[in-house]
Amino acid sequence: MGKKVLVDLSHPFGDKCPLWPYFEDVKIERMHYMAKSGVLSQKVTTVMHCTTHADSPAHVVEGLPYTHEIPLDRYYGDGVVLDIPKGQWELITAADLDKACEKTPVKKDDIVIIHTGWHKYWGDSTKYFCESPGLGREAGEWFVKMGVKAVGVDQQALDHPLHTAIGPHGPGPLRPDLFDKYKEMFGREVKDDFPEWEPCHNLIMRNGILGWENVGGDIAKVVGKRVKIIGFPIRWYMGDGSIVRLVAEIDEDDLNDAPDRIYKYGTS
Repeated sequence: MGKKVLVDLSHPFGDKCPLWPYFEDVKIERMHYMAKSGVLSQKVTTVMHCTTHADSPAHVVEGLPYTHEIPLDRYYGDGVVLDIPKGQWELITAADLDKACEKTPVKKDDIVIIHTGWHKYWGDSTKYFCESPGLGREAGEWFVKMGVKAVGVDQQALDHPLHTAIGPHGPGPLRPDLFDKYKEMFGREVKDDFPEWEPCHNLIMRNGILGWENVGGDIAKVVGKRVKIIGFPIRWYMGDGSIVRLVAEIDEDDLNDAPDRIYKYGTS
């Protein structure tokens, strides 16, 4: 056995980082800087649901726990990185999850990270935020049935983008211009294929399952592996979620021979 190593599964956070369609821009201001004060101090204004972050149940279901009410062990534990390659607007099904488990079995109370390969498109683009594959009711029911304790995805949200306000739900549609493109590709109406607003979010959060969105970084190094997952939020009183530094711990000998990450935003 080799030594244990930590693999970063996070996208970077910073000025002008990629944002979900209706979020205000991140603002980073220098309150002090070397020429002024001989010290650097910065003020950050941000939505917590950007870059790699955890959703708290209170984010989507009234009356459920806030960040400060969630035990730390819900953000830490044994897990698997399931390989489920998917293309534009494809749903991740229970059959997809079962097939991935043939190689990397899921156990009760595991943390499950889904690798579709979409993390490589992370950036300020319609492709990443609005045209990604994703989860829906069927996947949510599968996670509940399997008794997992947390789920992470390498795309924009814990639900397919057309199950969100990007589609015809909640304060949406944010991008109705995409509906004709979807119909041209699949021959069906968006509202018929995605009738519910964030069904996976709601199913897992109501059942005490936490979630991370925008997983990325060096995820390719641990695809198909059993790992230890660590992704703690800040200790935010009544928080609805939190930017995290998501990490996988794995034996050095078990790492995949994968290329280094390449970011469209900033540098790796």
